[in-house]
Amino acid sequence: MDFIQQYLGETFALVTALAWGMAVILFKKSGESVHPIALNTYKNILAFSLFFITMLIMGESLIRPGPAKDYWLLILSGALGIGIADTLFFKCLNLIGAGMTAIVDCLYSPFIISLSILWLGESFTFIQVVGVVLVLSAVLAATHKKGRGKISRRDFLLGLLYGVLAMGTNAVGIVMIKPLLEQSPLLWATEIRLIGGLIILLIVFLFHPQRKKIAFSAIGGKGWLYTLSGSFLGAYVAMILWLAGMKYAQASTAAALNQTSNIFIFILAAIFLKEPLNIIKSVSIVLAVIGVLLITFG
Repeated sequence: MDFIQQYLGETFALVTALAWGMAVILFKKSGESVHPIALNTYKNILAFSLFFITMLIMGESLIRPGPAKDYWLLILSGALGIGIADTLFFKCLNLIGAGMTAIVDCLYSPFIISLSILWLGESFTFIQVVGVVLVLSAVLAATHKKGRGKISRRDFLLGLLYGVLAMGTNAVGIVMIKPLLEQSPLLWATEIRLIGGLIILLIVFLFHPQRKKIAFSAIGGKGWLYTLSGSFLGAYVAMILWLAGMKYAQASTAAALNQTSNIFIFILAAIFLKEPLNIIKSVSIVLAVIGVLLITFG
C-alpha cells in the first residue's frame, strides 16, 4: 500500500496511457460503421456532459470572471484541436489502422515544439533536434511498402495526410492557448474547448449533404457500443486520470509515462485488431517514442 501511495501519480499517468490506448482500439472498431464526423460529435457531447456534471460536483462554474477574449480563444482552440483535429484523426485511424496511427501520432511533439518556437519564442536544443529527426525518420520508414503491409499506397498516403493534418491542427489549438492554460482551471478550459469543438461540428453537419446518413451512423449503427465505450474511456476517463497524474507526480515524469500510450496502441492493435506486425513497423514505433521522449526532456 505504501508503495502504491508513493508512486500514485506515476500510476495514474501510466493508467492514462493504457486507457487512451484502449480507447483508440475502440474508436477503430467504431469507425468500421460510424462516420468520423458522427463519432467525434458523439464523443464530444458525452465528454461535455460528463465534465459538466464533474464540475458541478466539484463546485466549479462554467462561467468564470475574465475577459471575453479568453473564452473566444478557447472556443477557437477547441474548434481546431477537438472539432477538426479529432475528426481528421478518426479518418486517419480508419484508413491506416491503429498501429500505424500510433506512429503518425508521434508527430504531435515536433509540431508543438516547432510552433512554440515560432509563436512563443521558445528555442530548440540539440537533443530536441535529434528527437525530431528520429520521429520523422520513423514516419518515413513506416511509409515503406514492407512497413505499411497490406494497406494500399493510396489509402496509406491519404491516411498519412489526415494524420499529419490532425497532429498539426491539434498542436496549433494547444500552442495558441498555452499561456492561458497556465493560469486557468483545466476542467473549465477543457469544457470551453469542447464547446468550440461542438460548434464547428454543428456547422459541418448543417451544411454536409449527407448529414442524415452521418447522424444515423452513430445512433443506428451496429458500432454504437464501441462508440459509447471509446468516447467514455478516451474523452472522459483518460482526461481525469491525466489530471490526477499531473497532480500527484512531477509533470516531466507524468508526461513521459503518458507517451507510452503509443506503445500500448501498437501492442493492443496487434492483439485485438489482428493488425500485422513486422520489423519496420516495430522499429518505427520504438524510434518514434524515443524521439518524443528526447523532444519532451531535451
